[in-house]
Amino acid sequence: MALWRAYQRALTAHPWKVQVLTAGSLMGLGDVISQQLVERRGLQAHKTGRTLTMVSVGCGFVGPVVGGWYKVLDRLIPGTTKVDALKKMLLDQGGFAPCFLGCFLSLVGTLNGLSAQDNWAKLQQDYPDALITNYYLWPAVQLANFYLVPLHHRLAVVQCVAVIWNSYLSWKAHRL
Repeated sequence: MALWRAYQRALTAHPWKVQVLTAGSLMGLGDVISQQLVERRGLQAHKTGRTLTMVSVGCGFVGPVVGGWYKVLDRLIPGTTKVDALKKMLLDQGGFAPCFLGCFLSLVGTLNGLSAQDNWAKLQQDYPDALITNYYLWPAVQLANFYLVPLHHRLAVVQCVAVIWNSYLSWKAHRL
């Protein structure tokens, strides 16, 4: 509980920095889980550069973009009723998620050194499956998130759930 209270204090004092660092840390954790538990690389074969890339993507892309999106979404659809939460979830999953996922996969492909042509081919291969998988998990999570969680905690809640999702995305994005 002391760690949670310290996190709350830091979030109150520096909300944007803490959200971005949280996203980066949990993206990195997702990659470690992907490499160690899904791919079973072992510590000797662990690709530290890959993990650092995912941390960077979390801090430089996921945290700012998703955190900013939640602020925009709350301005577009103010309120916390069940209907408001449903509207937010529909806009999030119908508009934001497909665009975000495509950008994420393309960005990781670029950071992995794929040529534009190879990146496009990988995106065409991975995007449909990743988007369908997204729809198995995120609508229910986001509905609860928009209804029950205050705005300043939404990114952290999503990123905690996303540790598993990030493991999947890291595996998907790095699978050749």
